[in-house]
Amino acid sequence: MTAGDTAVVIPAKNEADRIGLTVASALGLPGVDLVVVVDDGSTDQTGRVARAAGAKVVRHSRNRGKAAAMETGAEAVRLLDGDARHLLFLDADLAGSAQAAAALAGPVRAGEADMTIAAFTNRVKLAGHGIVVRLSRDGIRRATGFEATQPLNGQRCLTREAFEAARPLAHGFGVETALTIDLIRKGFRVVEVEVDMAHRATGSDWRSQLHRARQLRDVALALATREPLVADNLAKLRPRR
Repeated sequence: MTAGDTAVVIPAKNEADRIGLTVASALGLPGVDLVVVVDDGSTDQTGRVARAAGAKVVRHSRNRGKAAAMETGAEAVRLLDGDARHLLFLDADLAGSAQAAAALAGPVRAGEADMTIAAFTNRVKLAGHGIVVRLSRDGIRRATGFEATQPLNGQRCLTREAFEAARPLAHGFGVETALTIDLIRKGFRVVEVEVDMAHRATGSDWRSQLHRARQLRDVALALATREPLVADNLAKLRPRR
């Protein structure tokens, strides 16, 4: 694939202050001439700002969560331009650092990977204690043997084939953990790519704590539904007597 081979999908909720620069930066990426923003029930001007910056905007009338927004965005790309494009998922609050996503899309565009996962070189100190990250990382390792540096990173580029193979996506914030497990188990090539990107850090107020609780719930659910499959695979590897 060459020019126009990659579409960017950006799930967004109440990101009017950053979405414009994120969209503009994404449109400057090699191979990208289509950016779809899924306004996931915003109460601010996220959709209007994104459209003004050059994105195609699809709106959920109510907040449906990240996984649903990703599926809506991917379907919008199909309707707008068929299903030949790779899908580059970016967070809405990346602002100017979204321009570094070229390195993330590169291996997929070159046919060297089926999914890439961003590993931010510019680490933001989080107010949380990494419980959800450890849960996801350990679960991915148990399921696949893959050591994920940043297992919850939502900046990912996939071939359309890989995306379809992972559907239906796991609920909510369990989507990244499940994507990694499901695609590796199905034989797709998954690699992490270091990128100089950054987004807004989660704080320590009650809303942030609630966000982490939801993450923990969704990641735990994604892993729980895959544990029987992990057990079955391990049983097949045990030598027979």
